[in-house]
This record gives sequence, structure tokens and C-alpha cells, in this order.
Amino acid sequence: MQHRSERRRFIRSAAAGSAALAWLGGRKAPLAFSAEADKPALLGGTPAHKGGWTGWPQWRESWEPQVLNVLRSRRWYRLSAPHVSDFEKGYAQLLGAKSCLATASGTTALTVSLHVMDVGAGDEVIVSPYTFIASYNAILSAMALPVFADTDPATLTMDPASIESRITDRTRAIMPVHIFGLPCDMDPISAAARRHKLAVIEDACQAWLADYKGRKCGTLGDLGCFSFQESKHIPSGEGGAITSMSEELIDKCNSFHNCGRACGTNQGRGSFTRGNNYRMTQVQAMILAQQFDKLVKETAVRQANADHLTANLGKIPGIAPVRLPENARAVWHLYPFRYDATQFSGMSLGQFAHAVGAEGVPCGGVYHEQYYDGLLDEAIASRGYKRLWSAERLKAYRDSFKELKGNKQVCETTVAMGQNMLLGERSDMDHIIDAIRKVHAHSAELVKAM
Repeated sequence: MQHRSERRRFIRSAAAGSAALAWLGGRKAPLAFSAEADKPALLGGTPAHKGGWTGWPQWRESWEPQVLNVLRSRRWYRLSAPHVSDFEKGYAQLLGAKSCLATASGTTALTVSLHVMDVGAGDEVIVSPYTFIASYNAILSAMALPVFADTDPATLTMDPASIESRITDRTRAIMPVHIFGLPCDMDPISAAARRHKLAVIEDACQAWLADYKGRKCGTLGDLGCFSFQESKHIPSGEGGAITSMSEELIDKCNSFHNCGRACGTNQGRGSFTRGNNYRMTQVQAMILAQQFDKLVKETAVRQANADHLTANLGKIPGIAPVRLPENARAVWHLYPFRYDATQFSGMSLGQFAHAVGAEGVPCGGVYHEQYYDGLLDEAIASRGYKRLWSAERLKAYRDSFKELKGNKQVCETTVAMGQNMLLGERSDMDHIIDAIRKVHAHSAELVKAM
């Protein structure tokens, strides 16, 4: 069973490498080397990739003076210096959002957004099941029920066609997840929300600068949530943000995340409303604000390399790259594809990942069927949930997991590589392609040897 933080380990992966390639940009290597290069590493051949991959997270010495200035100022708290506000303005501008609020984490961004969109005890939120567990937990923290739309195996994101059947009189919001930086097909999702007067909270925690029909993810719903955890494309160890095209909603988010203090248009009847402490620190903001240009440049590199992988891996039988919505651009927090074992002589996904990893190309499965892990069983068996829902509703909810056939297929067949690998040279991408081609060509021999 895959660990929930497997994707984070991808970022740190480095592997031993190779001396020759059977294919370089679609051209065969010299005949003198072809036999050795074509043989998989597990069968005694030379690995396809020599050396490791870009380490993550990265640091720049040029960032240090500004960070040291903040530390020496002894003004680290959100309200004692302007750096958090400066970051918020810069990030909003980067995304084309009207407003932004920095938070302590991506999870707290989701928690704040759910509260502001009036999701509370006894409500239901439609969400993708193929996501990091924080999406589930934020909804559970509101004493609401995470109701799962199915996953489209072609896109790995929420299947809009499965939303309507999940809507009840308790549904308050839809939470589409732009997993791996892959934009959801937002037009039909937003249309369903409008028909039923539901809020849309984008979980864009892995989708910085992802684009859907000319607009950035995080500006398409009522609120968009981002994470800056250590594995992310723009990291600060921990940290998050909420973006919106509504200043009023961000003012409400600001109040709730800052112990309920009045903010802007959200004045309430006194100095305080309901709230909690989910603030970002000045040091985090300074680290993040210095990475904007780096994020933009590296996003373009990842996209170009992902395009090259997609164009070539799709030619290998049994490998199905992700299909994106029309006029959408992914940012590839992971580079995923679907794996068909029948085209690889019955080689299991684990065996496939082991064989490709031996070529110096680390990869593996990511999320499993997390709704069977016990987390949701614990929630619906709790005293609070039993008071909020009938026994019949909770049983029907638990039984509905069996209907998630698309998600089951995605969990069982999806393989992914870390975003740091997409920061390599074009030749490194060719090594990835060659590694998978070799494993496919020799799959029968590899299965016998394993």
C-alpha cells in the first residue's frame, strides 16, 4: 500500500545512472552500443540515466540578506511588519486574482475557506477522492461529510458527470482538486454549482500557475487554496494562501484566520467575529516573495519537458499520458501516466516501477483508495456524526465508496515521477523515455527474472 506522502519522497529521489541510450530524440544509438544499451539494467544492461536529478527544495544565497534582515528586525509576527502583505499582493498579481490571503498551510487555507463559505456541522461537500488526505481532513474538521465524485481515468481529476448524483439537500459546496497541477474541467463543475447554488472552493494546493482557458487555477471558483509545503514548486517549509476575485470573501477569510479580528469590509458588530489563528510568519513570506521569478521560469521548463514526455510516452503500448481539458495547461507537481500491465507481459505496477527505477528513473504509484483506510469509518462512527446524520444515511454513504470505479482504476494503474525530474535537460527526458521503452521491450524476460 502506498504511503500518503509518497509524492513527497519523489521530490527527493536520486538514482544511479547510465552511459548509453538506445534512443536519443527518436534516433537509434550507434550499433556498437545498441545491444548493451537496449538491455534493461535488471538484466545486466546499462541503466538509461546516469547520475541523479535536481535536488529539492532549492536555496539561493541571494535570498539570504533579505531573510536575515527580517530575522534581525525581531518583527516576525504577521501584524508587526509588511512582508506578508507584500507577498499577498505579489501572489495575487501573479495569478491575476483580485485578492490573496497568506495562511499557515494549504490545509488551513482549505479550513478557512470552508468556514467562510458557510460549510458547517451536518453539511456535505462534494470532493475528489484522488487527492492528498488534507482535502478529506479539512472537510471533516468542519464536521461536514466529504462526498466523493468519481475520478475520470483519462484526466485523474473530478469527473463532472458524476457530480449531480451526489448532490443532496445538505450539499453546500464543491471542492474540485487540481491534483498534480492538472486543471479540472471547471466549466461543467461551475455550471453544476450555479444550478444548485453551491460554493466552489478550488483545492489548488498543487497547481501554482496552472491555467484553464486563459485563467489561473485559484481564480475560477469562489475561493482557491494553495500550499507552500517543502515539496511544492514554491516552498517555505509550510505555508498556504487563499485567492479570490472577491475582496469581501478575502476580508472574511482574513478575519477568521486572524483570531476573528475585523478586516476591511468584514467589521461585524464589534472588534471580533469567530476566528482562529492560521497566520503566516514574516520569514515565510520573505522566502516566498523572492521565488516568483524562479517559479515562472521553472514552470515553463516543466511544461516543455512534460510536453516532450507526453508526445513520446504515448507511443509506447500500455502507457497512457493524462488528457487535459481543452485550452488548459498543467504545471506538473508530479508527472503521471496510466499503466496497462497487460501490455507489459502482466508485470505488476510495483514490478514496473522497480524495473524503471533500476534504469535511474524513480517512479511509482501515488494515492490509493484512502476512503478504506479507516479515517472515514472513524468519523462516521463518532458521536458527533451519529447525531448529525441518520444511521441509514451513514450506511449509504459508506456503501457508496464501491461506486467509485473510476477512482479505483486510477489508484491501481497510475504511475508518477517527481516534478524535480522535469527540471532536467531534454536529454534527461529522453533517458526517461528510453527506460520505459526498454522495460516494455523486455517485459517478458523481466517478469521471469523477478
